[in-house]
Amino acid sequence: MHRPITFLAALAIPVMTAAAPISYPPTATVPKADTVFGTAVKDPYRWLEGDVRTQKPVADWVAAQNKVTRAYLATLPGRDAIKARLTQLFDYERVTLPEARGNRVFFRRNSGLQNQSVLMVQDGNAPPRPLIDPNTWAKDGATALAEWSASEDGSKVAYAIQDGGSDWRTIRVIDVASGKVLSDDLDWVKFSSVAWKGDNSGFFYSRHPATPGGKDFVSAVYDHEVHFHRIGTPQSADVRIYTSSPANRGYYNEAETSSDGNWLIVRSSTGSDSSYEIRIQNLADPAAKLVTLVPDRKFDWRFAGASGTTLYFVTNAGAPRYRVVAFDNAGGTPREVVGEGQATLTGASIIGDRLVVTTLQDARSVVRRYTLAGKADGEIALPGLGTAAGFDAVPGTTTTYYSFTSYNAPTTLYRYDAATNTSTVFSAPKVAFDPADFVVEQRFFTSKDGTRVPMFVAHKKGLKTPAPTLMYGYGGFNINVLPAFQVDALAWMEMGGIYAEVTLRGGGEYGAAWHEAGRRLNKQNVFDDFIAGGEYLIKSGLTPKGGLAIQGGSNGGLLVGAVVNQRPDLFAAALPAVGVMDMLRFPLFTEGRTWTDDYGDPAEEAQFRNLLGYSPYHNIRSGKDYPAILATTADTDDRVVPGHSFKYAAALQAADIGDKPHLIRIETRAGHGSGKPTSKQIEEIADLWSFIGYWTGLTRK
Repeated sequence: MHRPITFLAALAIPVMTAAAPISYPPTATVPKADTVFGTAVKDPYRWLEGDVRTQKPVADWVAAQNKVTRAYLATLPGRDAIKARLTQLFDYERVTLPEARGNRVFFRRNSGLQNQSVLMVQDGNAPPRPLIDPNTWAKDGATALAEWSASEDGSKVAYAIQDGGSDWRTIRVIDVASGKVLSDDLDWVKFSSVAWKGDNSGFFYSRHPATPGGKDFVSAVYDHEVHFHRIGTPQSADVRIYTSSPANRGYYNEAETSSDGNWLIVRSSTGSDSSYEIRIQNLADPAAKLVTLVPDRKFDWRFAGASGTTLYFVTNAGAPRYRVVAFDNAGGTPREVVGEGQATLTGASIIGDRLVVTTLQDARSVVRRYTLAGKADGEIALPGLGTAAGFDAVPGTTTTYYSFTSYNAPTTLYRYDAATNTSTVFSAPKVAFDPADFVVEQRFFTSKDGTRVPMFVAHKKGLKTPAPTLMYGYGGFNINVLPAFQVDALAWMEMGGIYAEVTLRGGGEYGAAWHEAGRRLNKQNVFDDFIAGGEYLIKSGLTPKGGLAIQGGSNGGLLVGAVVNQRPDLFAAALPAVGVMDMLRFPLFTEGRTWTDDYGDPAEEAQFRNLLGYSPYHNIRSGKDYPAILATTADTDDRVVPGHSFKYAAALQAADIGDKPHLIRIETRAGHGSGKPTSKQIEEIADLWSFIGYWTGLTRK
């Protein structure tokens, strides 16, 4: 057991220079302005949208900003102690959900401080052995094993390689018995699954057409296609299975196959919304073609499994909180199997002769069982308040695997047998803390318009309040933010802070209506919820005035930027990460065009005026004291291009918004977050926690 007293004592070393005004690097401006719907919109930092790989002035600006940020962070008290404790907390074995194929079980394992997790395979009852070790691929640890899938017989694994955090992938294939990497080499892959055909001859995947100029890491990309690759053949021989019509070139098309290998399902959407067209193909019939099952992109459709020619889906068609339906004979009008309930239905899968259905009840997991005809058959017992995930079918068996986690409970994996409704531990972590030392509770508060909004609050037992608090939020794209163990949150709690996570509108925790209430012209509701959450923490006595820090990433980075502009007085510190900060130009870059379903399209006047009203980059207001801000991004992020954060940071530093630091930390050879090496994660968290620790008073004694 560690010694918290020693840890906290180390944090209390006084360093007076942390509060001194900062001399920021100069940032050139350009006389750039657009007139949109009669409104002049200035954009003096547009040149910062350039790619650091090709534009030296942008690369020089990044270097200058990082130099100032590193110098400032070095003045903060306790950073070395925070980093040391984070290293201890990260140093435990982590195993991902297994995939059972043939007589083999595959899973990823990290011994603790490995930069990348290793893909392991267990042959029958033999000890697990390493199959793919990405730690050997790059000296800086920034080349990662991304998506992977084993063939139905377990003889081969197709795996994707991610370099420097990019969304682009290369797919290779390895022979499991020999460990030999085969000649198959697939390029131009992006946002793709790997879906094996049932006869093990090859797999379906998604790619973009090759372009003469090579891959573009900034501009928008189109024509996402589903292809079939036969093992042992060149990519040029791959068969294109589906591509969208010319009118829908921006659609994303993903493939999956049923657990019995007999059905191909292709889902088509704009990429970030939750409405799909569905196409299917009977792979057991050589003469069968891909046919349309759901022609209109109006609702969410998630494949749950197949039983013969009956296909099961989870959908919000006619059910805002979702239901399970079945298409008999792979067509016609679907019949209801499990109806909509008070809890939000999030997923379903066929395990043996049972339908396992996951639901959210006030943003915490409840897992129910049904017969394939829809008759209720009890629940799967879970360890407590938290999040259960997994339940993917294992072909030809009544078993599956699932995970359970909560803020104070590191992810434990279970093997579940549907025939007996019993769970046994597959893998349980051994951690350097006692989960019983922490408490997790769910509270509710009222937002500006009277909406009841949940919040999870976690901290050490016996903590004297008010205490400095970190509040996290996302609120968008129908994405659920659920209780889960996070080393960084635990470290903050060990330091004596409170960790709060708000279930904001815009997510999917309460179904389609909850999502709708936080998208497009309703986006201000998300900001109002987050602001109300901060006010509640202070009014309830949990958080002192001047002791509230906020954090969010991607869409959550937009959230943080927006609420800081609207209520700078409420927050002591802010951590906007990889945020969408220019709400007028986001559709112009990489995947940004797909976000208009959630944000609205700035090419439409009503949406333009709404977006301009909260865009973080455009609404920084001089004359108000802003909280301390440390924005983070990566110079090669090709999801939310770093130009968003670059322009935002430049505008902050140029504004008259007080003497607190307004800095940007720019990671190199990293992307939007996935694949980031453990060592880089530890360094970044140590910087963030020492920053907000100082400005919330947690480490400034």
